[in-house]
Amino acid sequence: MNVSSKKEFTEIEIDRIIEMAWEDRTPFDAIKFQFGLREADVKALIKKELKFSSYKLWRKRVENCNTKHLAKRVEGIDRFKCKLQRAITNNKISKR
Repeated sequence: MNVSSKKEFTEIEIDRIIEMAWEDRTPFDAIKFQFGLREADVKALIKKELKFSSYKLWRKRVENCNTKHLAKRVEGIDRFKCKLQRAITNNKISKR
């Protein structure tokens, strides 16, 4: 699924995807689970939505962050949502 042929997201959903992408403890798998976007799709969406300088900062941060990829995570971290996530509206994960 590439960004040009993806489902049209609302402005609120795009903001949430970008917010989740910036969070250190939210892996790309959580974004894929909730919004159906692979890591490459998230990168393309962020590149499209943010200024180029902001995108470069984000990419640098993600490359050095082991918690963004479940395979690289430390064993003790086995969740991808925080205790406060239930308070976030339109969140499918918290409604399990």
